[in-house]
Amino acid sequence: MTEVAIIGAGNLGTALGYALSQKGYQLKALSGRTLSSVRKSLQIIGKGKALTDNLQAAKDGKLIFICVPDSEIAKVVKELAQGSLPWKEKYVFHCSGLVSAEVLKPLQIKGAFTASIHPVQSFSQKKGGPNQFEGIYFGLEGDEKALKLGEKIASRLGGYPIIITGKDKALYHAACSIASNFFVVLLEVAVSLLKSAGIEEKQASEMVLPLIQGTLQNMKDFGLKNSLTGPVIRGDQVSIRQHLDALRKLPDYIAIYKILAVQALEIAKKRNLPPEKYKALKSLLEEK
Repeated sequence: MTEVAIIGAGNLGTALGYALSQKGYQLKALSGRTLSSVRKSLQIIGKGKALTDNLQAAKDGKLIFICVPDSEIAKVVKELAQGSLPWKEKYVFHCSGLVSAEVLKPLQIKGAFTASIHPVQSFSQKKGGPNQFEGIYFGLEGDEKALKLGEKIASRLGGYPIIITGKDKALYHAACSIASNFFVVLLEVAVSLLKSAGIEEKQASEMVLPLIQGTLQNMKDFGLKNSLTGPVIRGDQVSIRQHLDALRKLPDYIAIYKILAVQALEIAKKRNLPPEKYKALKSLLEEK
């Protein structure tokens, strides 16, 4: 079963369509809001019919992927369920990491096998590399038969399937957002502080990139907790106080610093930071 239809011609829908087509799946149709947008996506993917009719797209596929924003999934499902398509033996996946597969119930009632399949990756543009899905995890949630197929799809794309439950999706998605979205926010904070120290923005961005890359490599080589370095893990009160003193004129940033430092302190405790140093640093970070 390799005939695929994708609803949603944004970054994810395009990247997924391209990846699937490279792994032997036949992209039969891609639908989106405008034909111009869909055609641009199909130029990247290389095959498929350009449509703005979601029902017509779904008709052409045995595997249907709904790759629209979370707020639009229920509307698309309602539109599909109100049509006269035969849904028996079709598989319908939505790609949200937050919305439960329960939203697909109207199609399941009509005979479709349904699940969510969420690639744990960020998609900032339509055109990704040929290996964009390799080595990443896919969060899967839904009915048993769709889950089995979802696992095969994830593996075929070079990824690792992991089963989650509907009740845990909000925590799962919050974790993914912290790791991806808020990582960018933290880097923006770091660059802003460097700019406050008199360094130009372009140079500040260039400065932090090798630092980040080194940290990520350490995480890969030594694990998460063993990759933490810096004054907190050493119990260095002098350095922490100097940081706090420098940040007092930037109240928003000092709040972020303290929250993160407290979390770093808990990692330091697990790595056997002496109790007296733990207590002293915690007291310092809790000062008003």
